[in-house]
Formats: sequence, structure tokens, C-alpha cells
Amino acid sequence: MKAKSKILQIFLNTIPIVVMIALIPAVKSDYMLAGAYACIIAAAFVVKREKKDWVFFLFGFFVMIVAECFFVSTGVETFERNSLFGVMPIWLPLLWAYVFVAMRRAVAVLDE
Repeated sequence: MKAKSKILQIFLNTIPIVVMIALIPAVKSDYMLAGAYACIIAAAFVVKREKKDWVFFLFGFFVMIVAECFFVSTGVETFERNSLFGVMPIWLPLLWAYVFVAMRRAVAVLDE
């Protein structure tokens, strides 16, 4: 696969992440934002679904909940929006989970 094609594929896989990040200041309700993220992620999986996407998504979701809880408990990180366990925004693990999927896809593209 040519370098331009690889770059394009990686870029296309990052579009949902860019959109999700852009929505953070625009949507004030954490629950509405989590719903929007769920729709974006579902649409991304409909457009392109690869083997093991859900494994990476679920791994990223749960690992990042634990990691973020740890960081917040140590004072390394704080959030003004804390709708999940009073610690972090409820949408954050969804964002991280899709980032795991996008990273896996990027690595797969680079390995081709």
C-alpha cells in the first residue's frame, strides 16, 4: 500500500475523534455528549468494522476508567465535569475507547 493511501486511511479513522473532541465545549450536558459519542462510534463501526474492534473498544473503555480514577485520586488530574462516579465525565471513557480502536487500526494500516 502506498504511503498516501496509508495516511488517508489513518486520517479517516481519526475523524470521529476530532468530531468528538470538537463537541466537548459545544455540548454542556455530559449525558447528551455521551449519547452523541455513542452515535458517532456506532456510525464509525457501521462505516468500517474490523475484526477485534469491540475487543479493543471494551479494553480501552474499562482500562481508561480505572486509569482515570487512579490519576484523579492521586491529584495528577482533575475534572470540572464529574458525572461518572463523581470523578470524571461520563463521556470520557467512550472517547478513550474509540481512541484505542483508532490506534489499533492505524497500526494495522502501517503494518500492511
